[in-house]
Amino acid sequence: MKVLVIGNGGREHALAWKIKQSPLVKKLYVAKGNAGIWKIAERVDISPTDIKNLVDFAKSENIDLTVVGPEQPLSEGIADAFEEAGLKIFGHKKSSAILEASKVFAKNFMKKYGIPTAFYETFDNEEDAIKFVKEMGTPIVIKADGLAAGKGVVIANSEEEAIQTIKEMFRGKFGEASKRIVIEEFLDGLEASYIAMVKGDKLIPLATSQDHKRVFDNDEGPNTGGMGAYSPTPVITPDTEKTILEKIMYPTLEGMKKEGRELSGFLYAGLMIGSKGVNVLEFNVRMGDPETQPIMRRLESDLVEHILDILEGNVDKVKPVWNKNYALGVVMASKGYPGKYEKGKEIVGIDEAERDPDIVVFHAGTDIKDGKLITNGGRVLTITATGRTLKEAKEKCYSAINKIHFEGAHYRKDIGDKGLEILQEA
Repeated sequence: MKVLVIGNGGREHALAWKIKQSPLVKKLYVAKGNAGIWKIAERVDISPTDIKNLVDFAKSENIDLTVVGPEQPLSEGIADAFEEAGLKIFGHKKSSAILEASKVFAKNFMKKYGIPTAFYETFDNEEDAIKFVKEMGTPIVIKADGLAAGKGVVIANSEEEAIQTIKEMFRGKFGEASKRIVIEEFLDGLEASYIAMVKGDKLIPLATSQDHKRVFDNDEGPNTGGMGAYSPTPVITPDTEKTILEKIMYPTLEGMKKEGRELSGFLYAGLMIGSKGVNVLEFNVRMGDPETQPIMRRLESDLVEHILDILEGNVDKVKPVWNKNYALGVVMASKGYPGKYEKGKEIVGIDEAERDPDIVVFHAGTDIKDGKLITNGGRVLTITATGRTLKEAKEKCYSAINKIHFEGAHYRKDIGDKGLEILQEA
């Protein structure tokens, strides 16, 4: 069969890498991809949001299955367009993708269906938002309503920072995405990611993971799209997982179905697990990036077979098989990221790093120019390693990073440390 992957990042490289391993797949395409994906898939020079031309391409090439990586094309209706054209696609329709595309919708939805989340209010003007901050105090969380590439959330630690953030958002920092904002109480605890493949009111959990959103060690600096992740995470115990399924995941599927917004694709709950129990920080309607990278490293069964079974309504047949090893991924980013960053820097050392069979480097912001591999984005690479223990996976990963170089590269040095602390205490 022919498979098309939509997207350009590290998540899409990891999905393509796993899809390529399926004996069902005879030809793999990517729109648009990056220098890493182009090594394993045929490049389609169409933007992930150019829905009409993607449909035309899929029809002309008789694509049997399309897998969507990023949120933007889902929120713009790519799944609706493909289904209308009689094409098989794994991804939510526009009406369901609003669960990620609008923070206001998501918060109101959670309130309506009793899904645990932080206390919040929504605002469309500076004056009321600033008044609310003064009443609530800090730290406090301020979120742009719309999609902002993972950067539309600010944890303000002072009233001054909160007011500045509110003014920046309403004055167009994220364009249309911040015309409305959500302000919510700050929850303490440990973050974790819970991702499932879903169809209607049924779901198949994927391996647990923990992302690291802040740009610098010890969770300092601004939020990013994610600087590293590992799987599985001890933050989610069997009892915690039971709570997540009973109080969050199944009520979300049922609530969305009642709203006439039935889900079909990947569903990601970003969680805070702490003194107030398990609360949803956000929903995403796609796989996480960089969580996908370590999760795919651990999946031993056939992802394509699982997706086809889910789309055909045979969810009960899907039994993912997970490698018992840990997998850990660290993002190498361009100088300046998550702000304005540099491009066009030559990348060297990946081949040397990948001589270790436990290392796989997933590309994100990369391109080829004059035969050389160069940087072409904020997050450039995710270096992943597997190991029998989390400590071993971490050591291997950072050893591999030391072999890879590009000018201005920066990365966190503490990915996995929260998990190591829990495991050492156990």
